[in-house]
Amino acid sequence: MSTMGDGTRAVRAGLPEPEQYEPTLPGPVFAAHFHLSGEPVGPYTYGRDTNPTWTHLERAIGELEAPGEEVSTTVFASGMAAITAVLLSQVRTGDTVVLPDDGYQALPLVREQLTAFGVEVRTAPTGGDAQLALLEGAKLLWIESPSNPGLDVCDIRRLVAAAHEAGVLVAVDNTLATPIGQRPLELGADFSVASDTKGMTGHGDILLGHVTCRDPLLTADVRRWRKVVGAIPGPMEAWLAHRSLATLQLRIDRQCTTALALAEVLAGRAEVTGLRYPGLPADPSYGVAVRQMRRFGSVVSFELADRETAERFLAALRLVDDATSFGGVRSTAERRGRWGGDAVPEGFIRFSVGAEDPEDLLADVERALDEAVGRAGGVSDGSARATLLP
Repeated sequence: MSTMGDGTRAVRAGLPEPEQYEPTLPGPVFAAHFHLSGEPVGPYTYGRDTNPTWTHLERAIGELEAPGEEVSTTVFASGMAAITAVLLSQVRTGDTVVLPDDGYQALPLVREQLTAFGVEVRTAPTGGDAQLALLEGAKLLWIESPSNPGLDVCDIRRLVAAAHEAGVLVAVDNTLATPIGQRPLELGADFSVASDTKGMTGHGDILLGHVTCRDPLLTADVRRWRKVVGAIPGPMEAWLAHRSLATLQLRIDRQCTTALALAEVLAGRAEVTGLRYPGLPADPSYGVAVRQMRRFGSVVSFELADRETAERFLAALRLVDDATSFGGVRSTAERRGRWGGDAVPEGFIRFSVGAEDPEDLLADVERALDEAVGRAGGVSDGSARATLLP
């Protein structure tokens, strides 16, 4: 499948060989145990260890992460389960880990836990490849690019080369890009990690995560950790995730195209500052992003004047849900500062572009911005369409 297009690969990924009168994608297997006589040498023995539904999904994700290559994927009950599986399966008391200081909101909690276990944690921003300065003596480097929610990008190849030269393992959180936007293993990383709750499954109805590795020993470590802590996905969630992968390329292409159009509209609004989108040529990260990303993601971030303006903007939106996730087919946005865990201004907005008709979504955003700043009248649908369409 290495020479196939992303859409073809997505709809075929992980499917078993055809069997007469059997479904193309077998239904979920609900089993705590399996028939097992004699020595336990078969693939399925106990429901915390393996499940046929996981197997199909793991093969599918692996085919998307590294087409045509031998890799292994391990699925988890959530993105955080996947993240902690990598860190806690690799790191011991006395080791050093390098984390981004502008990454996902739960990373400070991870830092606290690692510190409590006697692990030294060093942090630096994603932008400017600042983590390079902290690699000496480290066991593992954690990269999040693009970062969430600030959308900074680092040169993954450069960081991986420096880390490996220093004997440091590298994990990349690829949640925002997904494997059809960026392939960390092709960029040299040891682990590609994601919260599949977001763009991978895309419907806002599943909690799931995964870790993909080339090295079978690293995979064994991660799978052992899953078995020990029991951070396993339900078979229904795994089956729904596999089903959802079939539309991955369709969803992501629509979302990325509209996200760029939204960024272009926002760039022309005087009340918008701090605009970030890696696919926007004026973005500070664009030069690095185009060298390592194939698609730039569904998330656009920007700032409004203050908390009150941001709240008015969110309240005025009609086609956008005020929700805290991203990557779904329905657009969402939130004032990120309400959680208190990100170093962002009070008027900072993280906007996740969905699969709505672009002209409708852009018109809704421009009208909401007009209302938020007290401008009378707003813009017409025709005006928004003229901004987008050639």
